[in-house]
Amino acid sequence: MSATPPDMRKHASQRGGAIKSFLLFIVALGVLAVAAFGVGGYLGYREANRPGPSSEAVTILLPQGSSVSAVAESLKYSGVLRYPELFTAVVRVRGAENDIKAGEYEIPAGASVVEIIDLLIEGKSILHYFTAAEGLTSAQIIDLVATDEILTGEITVEPEEGELLPETYAFTRGETRDKMIRRMAAAQDSLLDDLWDKRATELPISTREEAIILASIVEKETGIPDERPRIAAVFVNRLKRGMRLESDPTIIYGLTKGEPLGRGLRVSELRGETPYNTYVIRGLPPTPIANPGSDSITAVLNPADTDDLFFVADGSGGHAFATNNRDHESNVSEWRRIERARKQGG
Repeated sequence: MSATPPDMRKHASQRGGAIKSFLLFIVALGVLAVAAFGVGGYLGYREANRPGPSSEAVTILLPQGSSVSAVAESLKYSGVLRYPELFTAVVRVRGAENDIKAGEYEIPAGASVVEIIDLLIEGKSILHYFTAAEGLTSAQIIDLVATDEILTGEITVEPEEGELLPETYAFTRGETRDKMIRRMAAAQDSLLDDLWDKRATELPISTREEAIILASIVEKETGIPDERPRIAAVFVNRLKRGMRLESDPTIIYGLTKGEPLGRGLRVSELRGETPYNTYVIRGLPPTPIANPGSDSITAVLNPADTDDLFFVADGSGGHAFATNNRDHESNVSEWRRIERARKQGG
C-alpha cells in the first residue's frame, strides 16, 4: 500500500468539510421550509375555523353551475366571508370542487369557513312549503300555484279535475310551477297504487277514476276526518241499492264549477237536469267535483261497516245518520228547528 501525500490529505479534508457544510445548509433550509409550512398551515387552519364576520344569519342563493371562486365572491359580498381565497383554498385542499351544491342557504351568524363549506356540501337548502287544501278544484289549485312567489316559470300543464292530491309539499327555491303540479298528480297516483289493491270487496266502483269521483263528493260533504268513512258508506250503500246519491255539492259544481254559490240551492236547481245533479241522475257524475284528500280516498276504498243510507247536518258541524227514511225525516226536522232558532237568535 502506498502512502497518501500530505497535500492530497489536506485537500480531501477541505473537500469533505465543504460537502458537510453544504449538506447542513440544505438540511437547515428544509427545516425552515417545514417550519414555515407548519406555521402557515396552522395559521390557515386557525383562520378557517375562526368565527365568521356576520353577526346575524344571512340568506344566499347559489345558482346552478357556479364556480368555487364565484361562490367565494358571493359569500364575501354577502358579508359572511373575510377571505374568499381561503375559502377556495380549503375547498381545493379537500378536493370538494364538484361537491358544492346550488341552492338557497341560510348561513348562521358567525359561521366559520369550514362550517360554511360543510353546509354547502351537505346541500341543506332552505325549504319552502306549498299547501293546497282538500276539496279545492283543479282550477283553484292552479291559481294558488300561479301566485306562489317562490315557484318559478309559467304553467303549461293542464290537470284534469280531481287529478291532484291536496297536501303540503316542501320544495327549494327554483322549483318550477309545472314541476309542482306534476308532483301533486304523481302523489295521487302513488297513493292509489298503495290503496287500490287493499280496497274493500264488493264495492260498487270498478276503476280508480270512479273512486276519485266518489271521494271528491265525500270530501265536499264533510270537513270532519272521522266522519268520512261513514259518509262514504252512505254513498256506497246507495249505489249498491240503485238509489240516487242526492248530494248538494254535485249540483253546485254543475252550476259554478266548484266556486262558492253564496246562497242556498233553489228548488228549480234541485230539479234541474244537469250531468252533475245527483238528485236527478243515477250513479256517479261524469267527473270529480274537487280534488279529494288522502282521507277521503281511503274512506271510499274502505268505507265504514254500516247500513246507513241518509245523513243531514246536526247543528254541531257534523251529521246525523239514519238507516231508514223515517229516522232521516226526524233528523231533518231537528236540523230545521236548529236553523230556525239560529235565525231568530241572530
